[in-house]
Amino acid sequence: MKTNDFNFDLPDDLIAQQPRPQRGESRLMTLDRSCGSRSHTSVLKLPDILCGKSFLSPTGEKPLLVFNDTKVRKARLYAKNTQTGALTEFLLLQDKDGNACFWKALAKRARRIKTGTAFIFLDGGGVQWAKAVITGFEEGFIYLEFDHALTDDDLEKYGHIPLPPYIKRKDLPADAERYQTIYAKQTGSAAAPTAGLHFTQELLNTLEEKGIERAFVTLHVGLGTFLPVRTEEIEDHVMHKEQFIITEENAALIENALANKRKIVAVGTTSLRSLESAFSEDRLKRGWQDTSIFIYPGYKFKAVDALFTNFHTPLSTLLMLVSAFAGKELILESYKEAIREGYYFFSYGDAMLIY
Repeated sequence: MKTNDFNFDLPDDLIAQQPRPQRGESRLMTLDRSCGSRSHTSVLKLPDILCGKSFLSPTGEKPLLVFNDTKVRKARLYAKNTQTGALTEFLLLQDKDGNACFWKALAKRARRIKTGTAFIFLDGGGVQWAKAVITGFEEGFIYLEFDHALTDDDLEKYGHIPLPPYIKRKDLPADAERYQTIYAKQTGSAAAPTAGLHFTQELLNTLEEKGIERAFVTLHVGLGTFLPVRTEEIEDHVMHKEQFIITEENAALIENALANKRKIVAVGTTSLRSLESAFSEDRLKRGWQDTSIFIYPGYKFKAVDALFTNFHTPLSTLLMLVSAFAGKELILESYKEAIREGYYFFSYGDAMLIY
């Protein structure tokens, strides 16, 4: 299957550069994949939609929503090259086996950096708070050894929210809140699980009042989820591993819903990938796990009945995933309609409910 089959043209002015003035005010396209019908509404209407006949079990029970409660690290850091004085931007992705002195990272203009190059990290007043040395390279990533173990408090104090590159501005103080779900709990992501950004506490309360339960997984989002597919054939693309966990309590809740034929609604592609990775023979594997699952057309879904998600970038694994869920032609037709209707795309954009 050709990667270019998953390309589309998107006007620049529909790439959301800011979140909506108020969280939860996004537009929502619904897509019935069984017949191809679409409707245009608001995320605020989600509780009523999920109480509709299409989302009820054969015995009338309401669906279960599954969220990803990962928390985004302030993992974008700026440092000065000790040899040239040039400022370099780093994005920390993952520490090495729990040793927070060693980090896998991305760096701008990494090809110009050599092993052994030292960098000093400065606070807003120009005072050094850390030093690191480049120890190696691998497939576009670099490895940094810091002079001390970095803590989440360090990153919270000195780091910046890692906004995606298609947001053409510097991060603002407001992004620390808005590029984070309100239920974020477990720190470890290099990017937000953006479908969850639409949910307010009021919306969660309304869902609960209507008897719609929720469960959580934790998948720490890495760059592998968002990197474009650069191979000509999508089957040749290799996904980077990401870590996730499903606790006993949440696994039991999800399994019980499946056993009673209740609809499972994944909030975001990361929740979907976690469930599909962990599900086997009517059970979910518990505990910490790795996944490099790559879902594209032809994949047979095992655990998920509906998907609440954003509109995704061209040539991405995420676009391929939603195409597997609803069909490539139907998704591309729906994206064209979203463009005609003026929906906003990507992380701070509008939402889509596929069922």
